[in-house]
Amino acid sequence: MKRALWNPWHGCHKCSPGCLNCFVYYFDNLRGKDTNVVVKSKTNFQLPLKKNRMGDFKIEKGSQVATCFTSDFFIEEADNWRQEAWDIIKKRPDVQFLICTKRIERFKDCVPSDWGDGYDNVIIAVTCENQEKANKRLPILLKIKAKYKYIFVAPILEYVDLRFFLKSGQINLVSVGGESYLNARPCHFSWVKKIKEDCDQYQVPFDFHQTGAHFIVKGKHYFIKHSKEYFFAKKGMKCLENMKK
Repeated sequence: MKRALWNPWHGCHKCSPGCLNCFVYYFDNLRGKDTNVVVKSKTNFQLPLKKNRMGDFKIEKGSQVATCFTSDFFIEEADNWRQEAWDIIKKRPDVQFLICTKRIERFKDCVPSDWGDGYDNVIIAVTCENQEKANKRLPILLKIKAKYKYIFVAPILEYVDLRFFLKSGQINLVSVGGESYLNARPCHFSWVKKIKEDCDQYQVPFDFHQTGAHFIVKGKHYFIKHSKEYFFAKKGMKCLENMKK
């Protein structure tokens, strides 16, 4: 599946332990920007509807669009812009929009009037970096209406027991990832392995999308540069699959 990125607005507020070393804050700091100022994008807001010189959409048919990954789609400051964003999403039923949030408690107040059981082209993903946040956010995810529901354990800060939520049959994917950039906290392979085993038990698809900068395997510490984190995570996935055979 082809992937694209759409950030209709930028900026956020730290609200969770996983936000401590947020990559958006890191890069904004390098540019001298204040991440706490949430602004509507002047150039990218209409991106899913933009076309190239040939008249084709710049975001190709069949793509998965990571949506609002430099903010939160349900952040309060975007309340006046969100309906327009939903309208854009409706106009591109040929692509899949992945909306990841730490503010799932605002979901019911932020969906359009015709949401019903959810749009066919929208995935709602909830981030829970530790057990406390999983226990707080995931019960809400189970209660909402959405065609696709993902869990992101990222950045993973400890083993997170998801079995109660997995057995609901509502979760379409669990994706785990370590933390990157300045002051990144370690990702232990044992945590990843246990979550993978829990997903296997309930036949829920699992993805290990990145190791993070500090990867701990059997007590050994590996420092992995960001460009190689995905590669090592995929090697880890193959290792997990081989353990089952």
